[in-house]
Amino acid sequence: MNQKALQILEYHRIIDQLLSFSQNELSAMKIKNIHPKNEMNEILSMLEWLEEARRIDMTESEPGMSQLSHIEPLVKRAVIGSVLSVVELNKIKNNIKVINKYKTYIFNLFEERELEIEQIYHQMKKLPSATPLSEMIEEKCDETTLYDHASPTLAGIRADIHRTNRKIKDKLDQIVRNSNNQKKLSDAIVTIRNGRQVIPVRSEYKQDFPGIVHDTSSSGQTFYIEPNSIVELSTELSKYTRQEEEEVERILYELTNEVALFENELIYGTDVLSTLDVYFAKAKFGNRNKMTMPKIKEEKCIDLPNAWHPLLDAKTVVKNNITFYEGINSVIITGPNTGGKTVTLKTVGLIILMAQSGLMVPTGEGAMISVFDEVFCDIGDEQSIEQSLSTFSSHMTNIVSILDKMTENSFVMFDELGAGTDPAEGAALAMSILDKTLEQQVMTMATTHYPELKAYSYNRDGVMNASVEFDVDTLSPTYRLLMGIPGKSNAFDIAKKLGLSFSIIKSARQMIHLDNNEVNNMIGALEKNNKQIEQDRILMEQYKQESETLFKDLKREYDQYINQKQKLMEDAKFKANEIIKKADKEAEEILKTLREHKHNADIKENELIDERAKLSGMYHETSIKQKKTTKKEQKIQKGDHVKVLSYGQKGVILDIDDKAKEAVVQMGIIKMKIPYNELEIEAPPKEDKIRVVPRTNRTEIKMELDLRGERFEDALILLEQYLDQAILSNYGEVTIIHGKGTGALQKGVQQFLKRYKHIKSFRGGMPSEGGFGVTVVELK
Repeated sequence: MNQKALQILEYHRIIDQLLSFSQNELSAMKIKNIHPKNEMNEILSMLEWLEEARRIDMTESEPGMSQLSHIEPLVKRAVIGSVLSVVELNKIKNNIKVINKYKTYIFNLFEERELEIEQIYHQMKKLPSATPLSEMIEEKCDETTLYDHASPTLAGIRADIHRTNRKIKDKLDQIVRNSNNQKKLSDAIVTIRNGRQVIPVRSEYKQDFPGIVHDTSSSGQTFYIEPNSIVELSTELSKYTRQEEEEVERILYELTNEVALFENELIYGTDVLSTLDVYFAKAKFGNRNKMTMPKIKEEKCIDLPNAWHPLLDAKTVVKNNITFYEGINSVIITGPNTGGKTVTLKTVGLIILMAQSGLMVPTGEGAMISVFDEVFCDIGDEQSIEQSLSTFSSHMTNIVSILDKMTENSFVMFDELGAGTDPAEGAALAMSILDKTLEQQVMTMATTHYPELKAYSYNRDGVMNASVEFDVDTLSPTYRLLMGIPGKSNAFDIAKKLGLSFSIIKSARQMIHLDNNEVNNMIGALEKNNKQIEQDRILMEQYKQESETLFKDLKREYDQYINQKQKLMEDAKFKANEIIKKADKEAEEILKTLREHKHNADIKENELIDERAKLSGMYHETSIKQKKTTKKEQKIQKGDHVKVLSYGQKGVILDIDDKAKEAVVQMGIIKMKIPYNELEIEAPPKEDKIRVVPRTNRTEIKMELDLRGERFEDALILLEQYLDQAILSNYGEVTIIHGKGTGALQKGVQQFLKRYKHIKSFRGGMPSEGGFGVTVVELK
């Protein structure tokens, strides 16, 4: 993109605003290098990333990456063998921590919050881990110094240094505190000179303190002496200090070598995160300024609803709909000076540059823009003193350059085209230049004062008029753009408003050609109609927004209702199933007790199994039987036959409690207290002839069941009955003989055994037991 257009349209001011949202030096450097692209796929990719960053910005605040540093030079130094300092190592450690923090943040948004940020998620997922390096650095040092425990050797050396310093201080303190020395010292303190601990001695008492003079005061009255009594200790301290420096250097060298091993992880991870911050900055810049995401179109297109100049205050600026309708390549804007024509040109130019830079744009929702290979503009006073060019000549030089470089995929803007020379010649030149851009199908916007250009669009296909509105009552422009309507001359109306006599105005009107009057009247009617249409459009837009808001509110409430309903159903299902489980457990205990004392129980064996099966069938995962209430008050008495609505079972009332409104109901072998409103009185069943089933004694039940020769369905019925009897007889193991044959009966038997609750295990028979012709069953 040519730099002149970027400068004239003040693109750098957009970048300056974007910079304020950067969190670190790396992303700031990348933002400074942002420029418009002209490859559609590249622009679409940038906008896809921006859309995901925008979703994140609108969902949850970031952890922050202000500690992300430009560490590539440090890593490169580590690779060539230089030793990094503790401060430099901490910059690397901080980068790793920031990367890990953002990986966790993005993973949570995508995996837990289910935010649609697939591109950012997959990019973060690809980042290799450098956590071991971070942990190693953190273990060895704080922000400025190595820890004593960074190595056993360093710990020992620092202990020696501490001990020696203590000895030196004790000896010097003795000298300083000695009352005989008080008058001989300039000050009763121990200080440091040239890295050695010294005492300040008055010059006249210097001979009383034999030792090494390390410094004197500026006046010469004080000598800083290291007494001979500590010289040996000080020398020993110097030795330990050198050892400490060597050990620190060794440890830092080891850590630097580790940094070199993580070269790719560190540089790549830091680059990805700084790029992510660029997109977060773009998202914040757009969201905070109420901008929207543009749609990039393959075909030529400019459709900017409610557009405004991004450097003006969005709250107060007049927003305009700027549209190149289908088949339109040129738009000519007419209207008064200071009416906003030039601002309109710059608005369109900047929006194109912003979209092609992967930025949100200052428009309402639904902005559509195609990709241009270049944006050219001739805007402002181009007079050149150095080249002795007039305003007209300077403009024309620029226009010649534009016409030479433009292509059918360029966007061109001319401000006051043809101005600065004779009006007739200027208008002719303007129309000829526009013919050239029209011939090459270059999308063009131009502003002008020339009335000849108002009729130009009616004589050319692909050209449309537009104008900026002027309020005659206030004598000021409204800055509202009227697409499709040429600018109307307001000179007579303004003169009348300012008090010019009616006769002069009437005389002036008579001098104007009749066609011009008719044109002005036509334009006035168009403006009036357009105002009404615009008012209707604004009203419809308001209704649309209110409808969308109402729809969203209703949908949210409906979703809440559905969620609450599902939750209540789940809670009810859980509670109901808990009751069934409890009853199921009690029934199991009853069966167990009955088996142990069955010789005292007057109950048929099959009845035990039947009743147990009925109770088990009452437990369902997917449905809940709704409780029903009786339609009218019923008089319930002992001995009544009833249906228990909540369980769908029949029973007989054994006892009643009118106070509690409950009845004790016998359902098969189960007794339960049931509220009256869950009971429905039924007619007693007809008495059937009693068929006596003789009790089967354990000795009469064989340890094996032979199913050979039986039909498949009959065999399974016999198997179920046999297993029921075997369980009640407390058998531990039985054998089912099904034969080999086709294997169908064997398969059916074993599938049945898998579903039968009281089977502990089963297996095929051993050769001595009958081999594959039998199945041995172990009972619970």
